[in-house]
Amino acid sequence: MKRRWLLLLAALLVLPMLLPERPVIPVQGASQRDWNRRSFWYEPWGISGVHKGIDIFADAGAPALSPVPGLVLYRGEIGLGGKVVLILGPRWRLHYLAHLQAWNVAPLQPVGRGQVVGAVGSSGNAAGKPPHLHYAVLSLLPRPWAATDETQGWKKMFFVDPGQFLLAR
Repeated sequence: MKRRWLLLLAALLVLPMLLPERPVIPVQGASQRDWNRRSFWYEPWGISGVHKGIDIFADAGAPALSPVPGLVLYRGEIGLGGKVVLILGPRWRLHYLAHLQAWNVAPLQPVGRGQVVGAVGSSGNAAGKPPHLHYAVLSLLPRPWAATDETQGWKKMFFVDPGQFLLAR
């Protein structure tokens, strides 16, 4: 019985690592020209210290898309991010979409790659700034080789450069 549970747990950990990601840019109609490649881990970046994602600029109300198939873990409002959606995708990665004008998904809702999950906006600490989608990718499984001696560089074990992630598709 114990062995069965261990096998089930191992399968639950390993199977998501085998799922293909093939991400789409999480703003409909956007291209790599709509974000600054060097903004990931840029400092100084306000209260956060460093910018742990990229900002994809678009018109207010442009469809915000799920970059990968996954499960919506959270949809709500938080201080800095404003209206946000958090999606658990393949490889135990969290996809964080912030500064939304609106969302149209619910917690625990499965989403497909490229499915509309909200609309680009300027909520949270982006109020009064040009509308954009803040996009970050976090790995629930640490990647020790990614840590650096930069400011907050140890956190790079958990943060994946979203620009590189999107362009590797």
